[in-house]
Amino acid sequence: MPIIVSGEAMGNVFWSDSAMMMEGRYPSILAVGDSWFWYPFPGGSLINQLGELVETKEHVIFALGENGAEVVDYVAGKHSKLIRKALKLHGPSLSAAFISGGGNDFAGVNDLRPMLNINCSTAKTPDDCFRPGTDDRTLEWLMRKTAENYEILIGQIMAATGPDVPIVLHNYDYALPTGKGVFGKESTWLRMALDDANVPLALQAGCVRLVIDKLTAELVKLTQIDPTRILLVDSRGCLEPNQWANEIHPKPAGFKKIAVTRWQPVLQSLSLAG
Repeated sequence: MPIIVSGEAMGNVFWSDSAMMMEGRYPSILAVGDSWFWYPFPGGSLINQLGELVETKEHVIFALGENGAEVVDYVAGKHSKLIRKALKLHGPSLSAAFISGGGNDFAGVNDLRPMLNINCSTAKTPDDCFRPGTDDRTLEWLMRKTAENYEILIGQIMAATGPDVPIVLHNYDYALPTGKGVFGKESTWLRMALDDANVPLALQAGCVRLVIDKLTAELVKLTQIDPTRILLVDSRGCLEPNQWANEIHPKPAGFKKIAVTRWQPVLQSLSLAG
């Protein structure tokens, strides 16, 4: 049985290279991600569920990133050196790479609020709530910036790995702006920004859907860099409202549902899962 080190390893998923070294194991899948790969609470994150799926093919996952990571952190921020180091050490022997990013680029009152109009109380549609144009801190600006950083990371992975190694992206699900945070505390992710902008309650979920749909459109464009190698797991519309633990994280059963119903078919098509 693999050693389980709290916060560092669980089964075939490692968040620490030292924990991997202790067990004498080497990664076959590199997972670069945010809290959907790092969520520390009971039941774990999406990556725990993916670990179970790929374990049937004897794969080992090494996760880099952290809770709250933005895509820029992977290529020009605090995780960029570790990611480049991991790609240099393990790239030639990897069977796949997974990327989870973009959610924290908009999910936060300091990120979402500047993209909204000053007062959205008279808005009729979610589009009406967002500042128009492509200037700094608009939604279009955010999507462009996120896509550019994704493209840099994808390029680094493609350069460091074999020509047939797949890169799997995902787009989360339609998060619910309930105001619910961790342990029942008030969240500062979505609802707070929407309320501050006086977005009508009836439009708030639609605003989040709009952002997720725009992120998805950017990810689809990225798959066109190499459609045979870059794949998108579309998990929109997977979860029921009662399967969310808080505004932006599913419950353990929710993560499992996304893994089994949306990720597993893709992983099976790549011979990464049984």
